Amino acid sequence: MRDDIRQQMVALRLRRFAYVLTRDLELADDLVQDVCLRALDRIAQWEEGTRLDSWLFRIAQNIWFDRLRSLKSRGQMETIDDGGEFMGEDGRDIAESRLALSDIANALEKLSPEQQVLIALVCIDGLSYKEAADTLQVPIGTVMSRLARARQALFAAMHGDMAGVKKN
Repeated sequence: MRDDIRQQMVALRLRRFAYVLTRDLELADDLVQDVCLRALDRIAQWEEGTRLDSWLFRIAQNIWFDRLRSLKSRGQMETIDDGGEFMGEDGRDIAESRLALSDIANALEKLSPEQQVLIALVCIDGLSYKEAADTLQVPIGTVMSRLARARQALFAAMHGDMAGVKKN
């Protein structure tokens, strides 16, 4: 059974989730490695029959938030790296894609860590509200209301404080 869990860990979307949290491929890979090490070290705490991905996402979130708190207390902050390489021949398309990615990354940066996690789980990783609620161990209504506020905050961050956008 434990070998089956190890195989499932490889198949999960953990790296993509880690990248959304860290916005840096090297940091994301380090985070995934730390998550896997912690999960394997504490495999006895995982309850068979529960969602392995939710458990791992929760571990990733906890490790990353601990790192952010540590960096903040020391006064050090990581910067967002440019969004990787884009394929294409038209330089204008590449430049526009990089600008759009930069705008989104900057807007995500303005959200609280909890809002970033919700956007990552539901909007980027495609989890259902129920799956996100299970992952975060909160009621589904809480996920829905927090996600609505996160989407509003993301819109406001990308488009400025426009009239009609309710601030929370």
